[in-house]
Amino acid sequence: MTETSFFERVYEVVKLIPEGRVTSYGAIAAFLGAKGSARMVGWAMNNASKMEDIPAHRVVNRNGLLTGKHHFPGTRVMQQMLEAEGVQVINDKIVRFQDYFWDPSVELQ
Repeated sequence: MTETSFFERVYEVVKLIPEGRVTSYGAIAAFLGAKGSARMVGWAMNNASKMEDIPAHRVVNRNGLLTGKHHFPGTRVMQQMLEAEGVQVINDKIVRFQDYFWDPSVELQ
């Protein structure tokens, strides 16, 4: 599997995350059969934050922290995008993370 094809597979999953829901880097990696590759999913999201057709703002770390926020233009853009979809964020962390969590291994089976 090349890096490009892995990134493309990540992007296809991210495009399926419904508005107002979030998932984690690790959940995407596990769904793609690459458990332990959460960091690679993060690298894919770093690139995706510049692509308008990929909702990279809906991918956070396993604790609901907006760890990718620095890859968006402006310091609060990721948070503002999530809040516009009804997701509450305080101190760079999603409030009631489990209520918004979308697990591709469950949702896409």
